[in-house]
Amino acid sequence: MRRPVAIVTALVLFGEAVGIVLINAVLATVAENQNMSLAGLDPDAMSTGTWVMGGVSGLLLVLCGLVALLAGARDRAPGRFGRVALIGCAVVHGVLGAVTVGLVGWSAFAFMMLVLALLVLTLLAYGPVTRAEDGAGDGAGPAAARTAQQPSAGAAAGLGPTAP
Repeated sequence: MRRPVAIVTALVLFGEAVGIVLINAVLATVAENQNMSLAGLDPDAMSTGTWVMGGVSGLLLVLCGLVALLAGARDRAPGRFGRVALIGCAVVHGVLGAVTVGLVGWSAFAFMMLVLALLVLTLLAYGPVTRAEDGAGDGAGPAAARTAQQPSAGAAAGLGPTAP
């Protein structure tokens, strides 16, 4: 079940990246055509900033989509950087979901929460392995760890704890 979730998450993030770039392209074009300043800010700076924001946002969404796609294709958990990227993407979707409810409406909120749910499902499905699954319970650990768990001879004889 975790492979399809990761692949669907990746596809949704790729689609969202295209949408974000297109929305920012429209906003940059409108800002450029208006030729009005906002609090004394140069209209060209506003247009350029919107283009850059769209490109960077799209690139980050594609990066997160690639992390999810690789996790689904390999059926392995993403590395530390990948998990941090997916967690950051999930946090951003949660915050933007709260903002979009008031600015855009409930349908945008529902979409953001759907993407958030897919990201969280992907992170949970490829969570860290438990101690029993990674072979730590079969006595393969270091000798110091095994002897630290065994009581000392004095404690076993009922003489109380002994100094290490």
